[in-house]
Amino acid sequence: MTTALITGGTSGIGLGFAHRFAADHHDLVLVARDQPRLERTAAELTDRHGIRVDTINADLATTEGCATVEKYLASAAIDVLVNNAGHSLPEPFPRSPLADEERMLDLLVRAPLRLTHAAIPGMTTRRRGTILNIASVAGLLPTGTYGAARSWLINFSESLRHDLAPFGVRVLAVCPGFTRTAAPHIDTVPDWVWLTVDQIVKQAMKDLRRNKPRSIAGWHFKLYATAVHHAPRRLTARMSRSRRAGVRQKDSASA
Repeated sequence: MTTALITGGTSGIGLGFAHRFAADHHDLVLVARDQPRLERTAAELTDRHGIRVDTINADLATTEGCATVEKYLASAAIDVLVNNAGHSLPEPFPRSPLADEERMLDLLVRAPLRLTHAAIPGMTTRRRGTILNIASVAGLLPTGTYGAARSWLINFSESLRHDLAPFGVRVLAVCPGFTRTAAPHIDTVPDWVWLTVDQIVKQAMKDLRRNKPRSIAGWHFKLYATAVHHAPRRLTARMSRSRRAGVRQKDSASA
């Protein structure tokens, strides 16, 4: 039986992937900061799907937390790595405290960098593996430090995809838009814009099978991505300014 390690796997999109991989008969390793929630989620997944669920209580915004998960990745046969843990900030740069900005970048950039680095040797040796990096459509436009971090993850994923393909390792950047989770709803965003976690997960698994570099769910977000790709840079800068307020809150309600 194969094993999937999912960061931020107790809620939102991470939990959605946990249910999907469990339903596909993968054992799981869930990484999160809240130990009681980890235990409840593990028990629920085990009862529902009959698979094994291990947990790692770690704060990936810290060096110590990353090191704990890196050690596990280096010693266990992990077939799927889902880098999902992340958050945004309520205020744009430079109005957020610098310490908060650095912590966010540690979680969004340094953590997936380190965990991926730890997972790759085992995957390439076994000549198989899958890495899903949960980014955001915010990474398609210049949207402050959050968007810059998500853009880094998208580009990092696409580079890895080419480098690891000869070793049988697949890499996919998942780019959710506004996604309904247990987080507070953003009243300024129309209902028709919102996606469900199941839509994000289903599209990602379909795009993984099709060997696509990016996964974007929802016709409107696909149209948005196409427009951003082809629009002049001056226009995309304006688009980013109009989206910035929503993007700052989006991640608390999605990836």
